[in-house]
This record gives sequence, C-alpha cells and structure tokens, in this order.
Amino acid sequence: MRASGLTRSLVIAALAATGISSCGIRLPDTPALNYQAGVSNNTPPQVGRDPDVLVWLIADKLHTGMVFPYDWLLESGYVPPQGFGRPKYVTLSWGNRTAYIEKGLHTPWKFFRALFTPTPSVMELIPADWYVVEVCPNQRVWRKLVARERGTDLATFLNDCSKHGPDGRPIVVSTSSWGGGVVMESRHSYFIPRVCNIWTVHAIETLGGQIEPWSAIIADGLIRQAEKSPNDFEKVWPGQER
Repeated sequence: MRASGLTRSLVIAALAATGISSCGIRLPDTPALNYQAGVSNNTPPQVGRDPDVLVWLIADKLHTGMVFPYDWLLESGYVPPQGFGRPKYVTLSWGNRTAYIEKGLHTPWKFFRALFTPTPSVMELIPADWYVVEVCPNQRVWRKLVARERGTDLATFLNDCSKHGPDGRPIVVSTSSWGGGVVMESRHSYFIPRVCNIWTVHAIETLGGQIEPWSAIIADGLIRQAEKSPNDFEKVWPGQER
C-alpha cells in the first residue's frame, strides 16, 4: 500500500491497536502449489530456454513488490489485461485500492478505513524494458534464480488474484502510480494484518520460498526472511536506505 506520510511506527501502532487478530492474514482460497522438483510436467523442453529464471524482490521502507520477465509469465499461463503490450519485465504489487488510485490515503478517515476494515484491493502491473535497478533506483533490490517450471504456480496465483471481465481478462480500474502500467481489480480484501507484504509472501512461496507471514507484515521482516535459506535472495542494490 502506498500511503503518503505513513511511517513504520504508525503501522506498528496500528497492529497493536487491532490486537493482530488471527483472522485471515493470508489471501483466502489461493491455488495449491503443483510444482515438484524432478517431476516432468509433460511439457516438451523449449529450445534455447534456460532452465532457471531470474526474479527480483523490490522494497521501500514499507512496501514490497516483485519483478518478473514478462515472456516467462506469459509462457507460464499468465493472462494480462487486453492490449498491455510486450515489455521485457513487469513489476507487480498489491494493496488498498484507494491508496493506489489516489496515490495515497489523504484523510484520516481513508487511512482508518483502509487499515482497520476490509476494503477493496488492487494489483498493479507496470511494464519496463530497462534493467531492474535502472527502473527502480530508489528501491532496495534483491534477486534470485528460480526453476523455470515454477512459473506455472506463479501465473496461477497472479491470475487468481484478479477479478476478470467477460473476456476472461483482468478488470483494469486505473493507470498505475508510475511507469505507464495498469491497476487491476483484485478479488481479495485489504486490511491489517492482510497488507501488501502478505501478497509478496504468497508470490515468493509460489517460487519455492518459505516465509512466515506474521513476521512479514512489515517490509523489513519480510526481507530478513527472504535473505535467509531456503529463500536466498541476494541484495544487488541498496536504494535510498537510511
């Protein structure tokens, strides 16, 4: 979630105020993972395709997202919005609809409602053709190689996050907060503790990672786990760290 003026201390205070209820930190009814190492999926090997794919985790002080090669998502079964184009990479993240569309939560009521009540959410999809660090120079950036076959679980998860129109494609509600992308309607609700970083937890798990979501509500908690085995994300750019 992108909320101007929101600090880490406010998020922690909000968590305490809600008592961190045990209800539904994870996104509900997400598809089961099907990837099994060493088990053929009956798909013929593709000539010239590397067996592993480089993915990226990006983060500012509060918010995390992921960057993926777009061709890999498409070959894995991801269904994009109509007319999205064919960039080299895409940045994906998830959060409160109002915060994304209005580029922040600009009143106390909007802030309270977004954090403490179930509110509509969106998934942002941003195209890029430059190297990831050049596209996101102010973000902290990590990278990791994952098996190409894991793309099927990732694409299934991403497809499941969105609401779809009669054409079977994601419903676009706005342009992205930056980068000329789109904001798509999500079928999940946003509230504390189900914040943006919990979406990232799910995305990393589709790639074979293991993340404890209660320790990943805050971005730095997610990052600490992402850097450790078996996740092993390698930091490649410090961004604007304090």
